[in-house]
Amino acid sequence: MQFSQFSSKPNYSSRLTSFIIISSSVFILYFLVSIFLVRTKFVLTHSSLADVSAPTSIEHIVFGIASNKNSWPKRKEYVKLWWKPEQMRGCIFLEEKLDQQTNDTSLPPVCISGNTSRFRYTYRGGLRSAIRVARVVSETVALNHSDVRWYVFGDDDTVFLPENLAKTLSKYDHGLWYYIGTNSEIFEQNRFFGFGMAFGGAGFAISSPLAKILAKVFDTCIERYPHLYGSDSRVYSCLTELGVGLTHEPGFHQIDIRGDIFGLLASHPVTPLVSLHHLENTDPIFPNKTTIKALQHLFKATNVDPQRILQQTVCYDRWFGWTVLVSWGYAVQIFRNHYLLPDVLHAAETFKPWKSKGLSPLSNVYSFTTRPLHPDQCHRPTLFFLDNVSPGRDGIKTSYIKSYENCTYDAMSPKNLNQVRVYSQKLELGIKELKAPRRHCCDVLPSSAGEALEVAIRECKEEELIHMHI
Repeated sequence: MQFSQFSSKPNYSSRLTSFIIISSSVFILYFLVSIFLVRTKFVLTHSSLADVSAPTSIEHIVFGIASNKNSWPKRKEYVKLWWKPEQMRGCIFLEEKLDQQTNDTSLPPVCISGNTSRFRYTYRGGLRSAIRVARVVSETVALNHSDVRWYVFGDDDTVFLPENLAKTLSKYDHGLWYYIGTNSEIFEQNRFFGFGMAFGGAGFAISSPLAKILAKVFDTCIERYPHLYGSDSRVYSCLTELGVGLTHEPGFHQIDIRGDIFGLLASHPVTPLVSLHHLENTDPIFPNKTTIKALQHLFKATNVDPQRILQQTVCYDRWFGWTVLVSWGYAVQIFRNHYLLPDVLHAAETFKPWKSKGLSPLSNVYSFTTRPLHPDQCHRPTLFFLDNVSPGRDGIKTSYIKSYENCTYDAMSPKNLNQVRVYSQKLELGIKELKAPRRHCCDVLPSSAGEALEVAIRECKEEELIHMHI
């Protein structure tokens, strides 16, 4: 009996030890699993928040570019200027396959538009292809790309500045419904098609959630609009039915003007340049160059400092009494006298309306403020066009060479200059600066040579005024 009691103690002790070991193991396992789950949840949450808060970049945009088999072989040179195949997604939409297929990896892939014969088109004298071009919106969404914040649409002769496009769109919450673009430069065009319509050639952007809803209802919607002329009118009408209005962005440019568009470009608003259009119908933007070569020249400066391209800066030379207007990366104008700032910011009428003999007097009315050119060319400001751009550790130097003029002038005239050198820092705009932009200031520096003028661009001081000296 005593032996039996003695032998039961080890059994009890063994069971207790086993219980403690098992309980500890379960607790440790539970603890490790809990840590793993909490960490996983934190990582996923952090990743999700990081994705939401990450600035909009080129990779978040999908492009739908409308073209046709006849124009694409020539106009693809415009797209080559701005397309970055390693970063960009999208398609060039044609009505049918090209006779000669090419595998040019520097261009977007070609997509063939769907059949539109079931849709009516009744606009007399218009082009039925407007229906196909309008449906580029829904067909681009149907490509089903992932992680898309914005869908951007344009024509094959639309020249985008991708970094500025992404920077401009970053101002907006891509999770909301946005329709972003611009109007025509001609008042009559806007009156006829609507001031609330984004003109398609300038390019326009639709936020991803809105584009997906629009794509679902688009075909049934455009059946109600066979009488409209263009593709952009159909997109505008269907977005209007969804209750969404246009958000105007002045960095998009339709360019519904002809001839020398220097005045328009040199007076660009204080916002990043996003797009240019209709450049086949204008003079080359630099003298003595073809249209494509001129654009390539502009992109030399654009690639160095995209956000500063065409940005206007005005300063006043106290010694000679000159007014110096810098349109960075493009041109410098020097007026012989001092002029009030608002007067020199207006676009010089170097261009002509889209329709020289319009049916309405409003055909010659612009939708932006202009100033007339002096009838005598020798009394106009001296022009200097971009020659070279040199980035360095201390900043960026751009040089501008005087455009030829057959004029006589005195010793105090800016026409004695042959070159202007401009010094600046790379412009990096934050969301606050994009939403509330402010023009930069500049100073005329003591020049080392009598035939050159040096200008330094900088941020204005808080209470600094850009004004002429009386």
